[in-house]
Amino acid sequence: MASVNLVYFAWVRERIGKGEETLELPGTVVTAGDLLAHLKTLGEEYEAALEHQNVIRVAINQEHVDHDEPIAGAREIALFPPMTGG
Repeated sequence: MASVNLVYFAWVRERIGKGEETLELPGTVVTAGDLLAHLKTLGEEYEAALEHQNVIRVAINQEHVDHDEPIAGAREIALFPPMTGG
């Protein structure tokens, strides 16, 4: 198991109910997409926040990545809702 610091922003944070946490991830969580799928199993608040996981943006060590990006070695993973234009 690997430990990773997760940071949540905007309505993802509001729905989960916390701004950040450190989690132990099982070895089956290899990509950013795997992480999102795993988080949805942690409770109703995660499921609600990540219901449409294909729109969630992921940043590993402050760099935006695709959902198929490996997360090995990540110190910090941030989850964002889609950005709205203005």
